[in-house]
Amino acid sequence: MRKTLLSLASAAALMSWPALAHDYILAPARPDKLVVVDTEKMAVEKVITIKDAGPTPMVPMVAPGGRIAYATINKSESLVKIDLTTGETLGRIDLSTPEERVKSLFGAALSPDGSTLAIYESPVRLELTHFEVQPTRVALYDAETLERRKAFEAPRQITMLAWARDGSKLYGLGRDMHVMDPEAGKLVESLPIQGWEPESYTQPDVLAVWNQHESSGVMATPFYTARKDIDPSDPSAYRTGLLTMDLETGEMAMREVRIMDVFYFSTAVNPARNRAFGTYNVLESFDLEKNVSLRRVALPHSYYSVNVSTDGKTVWLGGALGDLAAYDADTLEKKGQIDLPGNASMSLASVRLFTRDD
Repeated sequence: MRKTLLSLASAAALMSWPALAHDYILAPARPDKLVVVDTEKMAVEKVITIKDAGPTPMVPMVAPGGRIAYATINKSESLVKIDLTTGETLGRIDLSTPEERVKSLFGAALSPDGSTLAIYESPVRLELTHFEVQPTRVALYDAETLERRKAFEAPRQITMLAWARDGSKLYGLGRDMHVMDPEAGKLVESLPIQGWEPESYTQPDVLAVWNQHESSGVMATPFYTARKDIDPSDPSAYRTGLLTMDLETGEMAMREVRIMDVFYFSTAVNPARNRAFGTYNVLESFDLEKNVSLRRVALPHSYYSVNVSTDGKTVWLGGALGDLAAYDADTLEKKGQIDLPGNASMSLASVRLFTRDD
């Protein structure tokens, strides 16, 4: 009898113990797919087809809880809300109208509490005989109803949006890091990027279109510049740098990390915030405390997007072609690979990491 009671007590304890969350990846795939990947099983869990999504979904965003996602589609002129467990489309926003064509490109972000979508909109008014370029703006949408709450003018040439961890600010990465107050609907500060240390370096060149700061809370991108105190005919004059924007503290940093000999399309920071990883034709790790390169390995093909697991142990590579690759964060040794169905290309789309309680 006592053994039976102990067994029942143990079973009850197990049933009441909270489920442990683990990492998933949401990868867009041409022309109309969102692919959910279970990183523990190293396998595709679900393939979701979206109507009128081509040429590819671009910026996926996953709500807290890991069951609802949003993605920009339809040549970046629409946004859909998707149930990741059933694959059902729950709603859609079409940004363009017969009078105005609107593109969002890469500028889309979901607030940390999952309540508000921020979309960077580039509108053009369609007149009968000509087009009129309109001021760029940020539009805020209710994530539940998809109703538009407000819109306000924002600087041109913003490529990415990210929310502060407390939801109080929006950061827009462009020629500068533009800090916006979404509640007031105004720009409050611009931190210099192209004007960074002009006495020592030439104007930095930044390409930043990949959203991949989920596990770290740090927006990161590589940049390229040249030292003014070195002859431009000397290859050592050209340098690679890392820009990091801490979404918790609001602190932005730009630092030189190595002589430029290869390019990185994107970078991501680990949860401990002491390492960064860059990818394109190589995968490289960097020490963010000493601002130096640590390791580099060649890749079998180009990868555009890099992300880091929530435990900091695995670096995930995606984008470009049709596979996701896992690498050990310390050794940079390859741990595994997941091929997307039909070898569908991810192209320039962001590969997002999220967690779900199972």
